Amino acid sequence: MAHCVTKVELSINCDNLIDKDVGSKSDPLCVLLQNVGGDQWTELDRTEKIKNCQNPQFSKKLLIDYYFEKVQNLKLGVYDIDNKSYDLSDDDYLGGVECTLGQIVSSKTMIRPLELKKGKPAGKGTITVSADEIKDTRVVSMEVEARNLDKKDFLGKSDPFLEFYKQTDSGKWQLVYRSEVIKNNLNPCWRKFSVPLQTFCSGDFNTPIKVHCTDYDNDGSHDMIGSFETNLSQLQKAGGSSPVEFECIHPEKKRKKKSYKNSGIVRVKSCKIETEYSFLDYIMGGCQINFTVGIDFTGSNGDPKSPDSLHYISPNGINEYLTAIWSVGNVIQDYDTDKLFPAFGFGAQVPPDWKVSHEFALNFNPTNPYCQGIQGLVDAYRQALPQVRLYGPTNFSPIINHVAKFAAHSAQQNTASQYYVLLIITDGEITDLDQTRQAIVNASKLPVSIIIIGVGSAEFKAMEFLDGDDGVLKSLAGEPAARDIVQFVPFRKFQNAPREALSQTVLAEVPKQLVSYFKMVGLIPVKLPSEKPT
Repeated sequence: MAHCVTKVELSINCDNLIDKDVGSKSDPLCVLLQNVGGDQWTELDRTEKIKNCQNPQFSKKLLIDYYFEKVQNLKLGVYDIDNKSYDLSDDDYLGGVECTLGQIVSSKTMIRPLELKKGKPAGKGTITVSADEIKDTRVVSMEVEARNLDKKDFLGKSDPFLEFYKQTDSGKWQLVYRSEVIKNNLNPCWRKFSVPLQTFCSGDFNTPIKVHCTDYDNDGSHDMIGSFETNLSQLQKAGGSSPVEFECIHPEKKRKKKSYKNSGIVRVKSCKIETEYSFLDYIMGGCQINFTVGIDFTGSNGDPKSPDSLHYISPNGINEYLTAIWSVGNVIQDYDTDKLFPAFGFGAQVPPDWKVSHEFALNFNPTNPYCQGIQGLVDAYRQALPQVRLYGPTNFSPIINHVAKFAAHSAQQNTASQYYVLLIITDGEITDLDQTRQAIVNASKLPVSIIIIGVGSAEFKAMEFLDGDDGVLKSLAGEPAARDIVQFVPFRKFQNAPREALSQTVLAEVPKQLVSYFKMVGLIPVKLPSEKPT
């Protein structure tokens, strides 16, 4: 396996983007894609969307693992976002650039013209990409509020947001964090936030930090309320009952008015340096990943004896279900010491009484549904196929609740020692959508990730809805998921791709999801790496 040398974060700015919106400016977002073989690209990360802006400075950094020994072909694409869907195919393309990660790191800051396609420039649009190596795993966590801010809106109070900039070696100011906007409030209290120490001040506590407090306007013409300069050493004094206060100064007003005091006070209530643990810290610290598979045996798959059935095993011994099990299972099995994988089917009538079951053990042993290794899983599937009758409906919630029960039991141990990954392979539309939404929302509070692979040619609209990418998934009652735990991928996208492309794409989110769970519940790795900076 390639050895990951380091993590790199990319800061993105664009200038002179083309304008696709009638009557207003574009609402840009930048996406980072990596080539996974042939003309297959997989998304690694994306920035936030900035409204009405042709020269965006994106606050969200793009993270990528840097492998010295691999040519990592990247594509940065800028899109004008006009809807709420996560899918970018229905958004206007404002231009992009193809390069390698090696080119970015070796130039440290790279400025390139944006192209609509090879050789066709996107107007005068340019993209600036700066790279920083993440050497430090510490984060700065802050709580900030303000009081008595200047009123900037004619018909209401101000809509303030904060921006933090660090001074770089070249003397330029680089945006490191942008807060949310608090509407109509001169005494706002912003959400607690965390920024990697490296991003915030390049690890130097005396690096100058400039903070802007600004009144948000929908059309992008934001008004400055005031600003101040500080550094992390000063900010760190905040905590307990003693906040650190800064006067927000508007330079124009200060110049013009002798009696001018300030445009409000920004109070840093707390500023702490915390250690952020990585996926490998948890794995090397002793966390086991428990892998469970759920297979769709509903009638819509077609008769397994017929060559046009999704369950038909071709003369060379494979079908889409088996390929999905192999490619995902082969990666995950390395993280599970006992290599015993529970496997279930759903949507079939099962012997002896031919009742429909939505969580029957593939080996027909409900008290011990474990298969020995990935080969054992494949064998159990092949043996179960002729013994059941494909039926329906397509219910996911029983199998999600089954895994959640085990995860809840592990969670009670209060150590970062067990995490669960459920792979569901299905051919189509889900029947119990409301119960499944509730099951996912419940599971989001537990050490669980769910991967859904869609086989066949169905539309899979509901699956994309469950993959909370285009906003937070909510239960029917409106309860939001505590974190995003579902990754959906249609198998057909990977039919002609290299074998590892499917597993790379479906498993890409798991490390992030595992870390987000243990961070949410405040658990550090069972065994701490000795070289971790304190």
